[in-house]
Amino acid sequence: MTHDKNSPILLTPGPLTTSAETRQAMLRDWGSRDGDFIALTARVRDALCDIAGVAAGTGSHVAVPIQGSGTFAVEAAVGTLVPKDGKLLALVNGAYGYRIVEICRRLGIPCVSLEWAEDQPTDAARVAEALASDGDITHVAAIHCETTSGILNPVEEVAAAVADAGRALIVDAMSTFGALPLEAARVPHEAVVASSNKCLEGTPGIGFAVIEKSALEAAKGNAPFLSLDLHDQWRGFEANGQWRFTPPTHVLAALDKAIELHTAEGGVAGRGGRYRQNCDVLVSGMRALGFETFLPDDLQAPIIVTFRNPADGKFDFQKFYDGLGERGCIIYPGKLTRAESFRIGCIGALDEGDMKRVLEAVPEVLEEMGVSDCAPARN
Repeated sequence: MTHDKNSPILLTPGPLTTSAETRQAMLRDWGSRDGDFIALTARVRDALCDIAGVAAGTGSHVAVPIQGSGTFAVEAAVGTLVPKDGKLLALVNGAYGYRIVEICRRLGIPCVSLEWAEDQPTDAARVAEALASDGDITHVAAIHCETTSGILNPVEEVAAAVADAGRALIVDAMSTFGALPLEAARVPHEAVVASSNKCLEGTPGIGFAVIEKSALEAAKGNAPFLSLDLHDQWRGFEANGQWRFTPPTHVLAALDKAIELHTAEGGVAGRGGRYRQNCDVLVSGMRALGFETFLPDDLQAPIIVTFRNPADGKFDFQKFYDGLGERGCIIYPGKLTRAESFRIGCIGALDEGDMKRVLEAVPEVLEEMGVSDCAPARN
């Protein structure tokens, strides 16, 4: 990794630590209507299709970037692709599933949900039953990695159930795109949605969806909004290669460089392999200190790990957070509803050495706090 080893590292699910090369790419100004920037946009769109496992130029899928965070892109995809007479089934085992339900509520899209506990993966059999019992459902929305807990949902099994029922699947792959495979030939879906500042290791500011071209063509007029209409955004790109409204030029240049680095690392397999190594080093080291993970290993995605808070009365999360921050390690608060916890990310321009830096800082902070036992409370 080529980040500054003396600078703080972001152990979060995004924004995250970026490489010096990616940040350097933002030092040039771009004219949004200039030929060079139009070529940059086309290059990034093609690369996103390639990473999604749908070769650019085949005509089966198109990549549509949109200004904003990942949630902007999820809302754009749901609002664009679900028809006015459609209905969405949301699969929920954490905050981001609930967010899709709220998006539908705000947009007036009929929505039902299936819910699981935060430590339970979605179940394709229940999805199949729900689709069989409700013929009005046209779309299913699934979260690949629910970063509330770090759980990896069985999107392949869910995709098969949705395809067998003749419905369309929208995959929120925000925290997995670029690190875990999601090829449409293996995981049939109408759209996969992600953002620039996750596993691609770009900077925040661009969300995107890789969508079946036929579905996007059929979506004309669906969107209840202007700026997030992915059909209109796509038609604009097709017409003149330009964004409809002011694009985040520097962010796109950073993403272009980040994708170049992603390719050099070995693409999805290479990026995912490094994250898995980071996760293994982190989990084994924290367990050696006495911490317990919220999830068993077979459900843990190599993206972000939730650890249970120690029951020791001297443990105070804010002091823990601040102490690690003083040592250059920025972690994430927990987001669970059923357990006191904190999260440490494994993604970004980080490697095994950075994970060991965290593991050196944690016992120092615990000693300062006077925490002698990291075991969680027993219910």
